[in-house]
Amino acid sequence: MNDVKIDTGPTKTFDAEAFAMNLARAMESGGKALAAYLKPRESGEIKDNPPTELAEVIRTMTAVAEYWLADNERASDLQTRIAKGYLDLWGSAVRRLAGQEAAPAIAPSPRDKRFADPEWKSNHFFDFVMQLYLLSAQWAHDLVRNAEGLDPQTRKKAEFYVQQIVNALAPSNFVFTNPEVLRETLASSGDNLVRGMQMLAEDIEAGKGILKIRQSDPANLQLGVNMAVTPGKVIYQNELMQLIQYEPTTEKVLRTPLLIVPPWINKFYILDLRPEKSFIKWCVDQGITVFVISWVNPDRSLGAKTWEDYMKEGPLAAMDAIEKATGEMKVHTLGYCVGGTLLATTLAWLAEKRRVRTTSATLLAAQVDFTHAGDLLVFVDEGQISALERDMQEAGVLEGARMAMAFNMLRSNDLIWSYVVSNYLKGQPPAAFDLLHWNSDATRMPAANHSYYLRNCYLENRLSSGTMVLDNTLLDLSKVKVPVYNLATREDHIAPADSVLYGSQFFGGPVKFVLSGSGHIAGVVNPPAASKYQYWTNDEIRDISLQDWLNAAQEHKGSWWPDWREWLASIDAEEVPARSVGSDALPPIEDAPGSYVRVRS
Repeated sequence: MNDVKIDTGPTKTFDAEAFAMNLARAMESGGKALAAYLKPRESGEIKDNPPTELAEVIRTMTAVAEYWLADNERASDLQTRIAKGYLDLWGSAVRRLAGQEAAPAIAPSPRDKRFADPEWKSNHFFDFVMQLYLLSAQWAHDLVRNAEGLDPQTRKKAEFYVQQIVNALAPSNFVFTNPEVLRETLASSGDNLVRGMQMLAEDIEAGKGILKIRQSDPANLQLGVNMAVTPGKVIYQNELMQLIQYEPTTEKVLRTPLLIVPPWINKFYILDLRPEKSFIKWCVDQGITVFVISWVNPDRSLGAKTWEDYMKEGPLAAMDAIEKATGEMKVHTLGYCVGGTLLATTLAWLAEKRRVRTTSATLLAAQVDFTHAGDLLVFVDEGQISALERDMQEAGVLEGARMAMAFNMLRSNDLIWSYVVSNYLKGQPPAAFDLLHWNSDATRMPAANHSYYLRNCYLENRLSSGTMVLDNTLLDLSKVKVPVYNLATREDHIAPADSVLYGSQFFGGPVKFVLSGSGHIAGVVNPPAASKYQYWTNDEIRDISLQDWLNAAQEHKGSWWPDWREWLASIDAEEVPARSVGSDALPPIEDAPGSYVRVRS
């Protein structure tokens, strides 16, 4: 098997002595990583109880195993199928070794970046390992897909857990079965492993005993310096949020101000990254008086804050402050992700109270109905929520790292394993990237608020059904009559487009549903100057599937932002002279982006 030789490149040679030294240094750094892991556990700062998710995995996979083992013929057929695949692979490998042409038993998807290196196909050993893995992964997925006796929730969980296991066991995640990593190890005489183990130790220490995978180099990514630099002032604050008003850049502005309600699961500056990407800056430059809620990163002392508190101390308090600052009783509102869900409940509460405070509502990748809520439903059933509530009760909050890991697991190859390989095996630190820096800037969530969200939205789907009670008030979305601009993104794995479309029909006023290209973040943060992606429009929103809606939709190149600005003007185009920030009643407290956003978990 002469083609198993690894090419280390024409200018680099393997140095056995240097390799031995580097291996010793890597082991030393590995010891530091272990010490960083053990230190908070020995001091009692972290208690390593068995994760509640582990019991759920065991329960779910046991149900799959019981289905197949309950019938001897079914189990035998399962074994026969995997054995045939392995035999086909062995036969193909033997023919190739004999110099014959042989079609692969299985091939990776062209979009699978893990196997992009040419040596996965040119080298017999790596080609065999890759195909062996792909056959086993296919068999594991079939194990779940073909288990007809599983209920839908168990099947969804089993598919998710199998995907996580399959992704973790990929040969690309190990030094000796990844040709690119092995090549680099031999070429650098193991220097990459030294750098990787050093980063591993640093990342465990940064996570205070829990691995916090770095996805971006924090250099040149500083709030108020390189990101979140749109000029403005904090004009109001309470326990839960700071309200930022931005400096105008135009002589005239729309009379009706805009209130942005971001998610508290992440920080608001996703809408104010670098200036060329900033939705907030673009809005200001379009002649809009922009106010943004910056949520606090809560600690145990705020653990009892509820969804009602977030409504009253968030958008309702912000509306009162905006009235003091501008004299305007009504605002355009915009809610992103769970901020959009909170905004929708606030609109329903205002409608029930017959309070006219809003002119329009824009929802960005936000759900009001959770029937088709996608992959996050994997984490939602009575048992899992009860277990999470017990954990949150003890801590007072849900740690941001847990929620961040849940989101990362939805795309684990891209957001976990690619960084494990790059950072810790290749020893290559990630580049500075504002979006991924924001992604790793996780926030905590109050136990009471998060429990209400999971139960009333994901588990019981009360908002769209008209059974959600907030502040002793029964909420009914059909009483929300203000115009709604409802944006979904086509590749969204958090707020799936079909879920957002289905939710559009529950509002009582006119709804413009728009579908943007890309996913939950890039489909929203898509400045017109970038000329990326596209969006689709179609006036029909009731009793229609997403695919049928898309088949009849009109495609538009580029960003949805200008379309939204035209929609806003079509509702209320009146202009007034640009406003100064704050007022006598609300003097500025500090410069944007404020202090709440700087608190890291």
